[in-house]
Amino acid sequence: MRTVLISGASVAGLTLAYWLRERGFEPTVVERAPAPRPGGQAVDVRGVALDVLDRMGLLEKARTARTRMRGMSMHDGDGNELWRSTEMTYSGGRMDSGDIELLREDLTAMLHRAVEGRAAFLFGTSLTALDQRPDGVTAVFADGTRRTFDHVVGADGLHSGVRRLAFGPEPDHLHHLGAYVAVFSTDNFPGLDNWQVWSQGEGASYCLYPVRDNTELRATLGFMSGPLDYDHRDTEQQRTLLAARLSALGGDTPKLLEAMRTAPDFYYDAMAQVRMDHWTRGRVALVGDAGYCSSPLSGQGTSLALTGAYVLAGELGRGAGDFAAAFARYERRMRPFVTLNQALATENPGHGASEESLERAKNALELDAEGE
Repeated sequence: MRTVLISGASVAGLTLAYWLRERGFEPTVVERAPAPRPGGQAVDVRGVALDVLDRMGLLEKARTARTRMRGMSMHDGDGNELWRSTEMTYSGGRMDSGDIELLREDLTAMLHRAVEGRAAFLFGTSLTALDQRPDGVTAVFADGTRRTFDHVVGADGLHSGVRRLAFGPEPDHLHHLGAYVAVFSTDNFPGLDNWQVWSQGEGASYCLYPVRDNTELRATLGFMSGPLDYDHRDTEQQRTLLAARLSALGGDTPKLLEAMRTAPDFYYDAMAQVRMDHWTRGRVALVGDAGYCSSPLSGQGTSLALTGAYVLAGELGRGAGDFAAAFARYERRMRPFVTLNQALATENPGHGASEESLERAKNALELDAEGE
């Protein structure tokens, strides 16, 4: 049985592990965190990605776990309401859509349960080196352990370690989109009832929405800026940057920034895309954000992760050992889909892509009727 090491136990990595097992591979997932990571924003599953969940038997579970927003309101920097809608939200799109918005951690938990017992997991460690040879890839782990696999796949996000080890320095592949974003959870101190609130000021904004039957609040904070020099693992530095940029906003901003200081699931990063000429090199491949992050501005990162993992596993499965041809088919099939979905982030800066563009992009890949 061919072996595959997958770096990253989030949406792309877990989905890939599931489908590789279905195709007769022996997957192992390595994850730096001690368990699947909690927290995160609400994410969207749209178009062809819904078919991937359906083929995993998870579509109805995802629909049950979806957010229940009744609408949204937009406020200015002083907290004054400008307009409201009960037909759509910025995060989830139209209310009458068949697409699904759910919390990232809920989707990850579903995927983990689906693959548990079908793949080996190595939590609390990471890769430090890769040595490619004609007959396999030797992976070196943080504790010095060395193991050889037929293939290694990076599903480890925007700051992919596998990408750095196999394809070169991160700056060669990241394209900054002129903004930074943070996500965290806190108590529902404004008392929101399935209602999303946006506040926008000069160069800064935030979005608040309740989850878990209105008992929790998820906050997304952002500001416009060119590339900043900061440590992406130094959360205190990141909190300080955010507080300085958002302090001029009124409304609930002071309480929000206070909550940010103690949030256990605080996440901060640049709005950026990964743009690469190739997602495979030798026996190593990239999937999801590691290879083609579209950024939260596109609303399609999760759908790209689900679909890319499905296609990659399918092509390897029908490759009959010819992984070079399988990788070439993976790149050929995914490239137009990725291009259209990445374009959503830059089509209309500050206002989001049109419904027509989103509809076209989310359905721009067709899955074989009998699977990949």
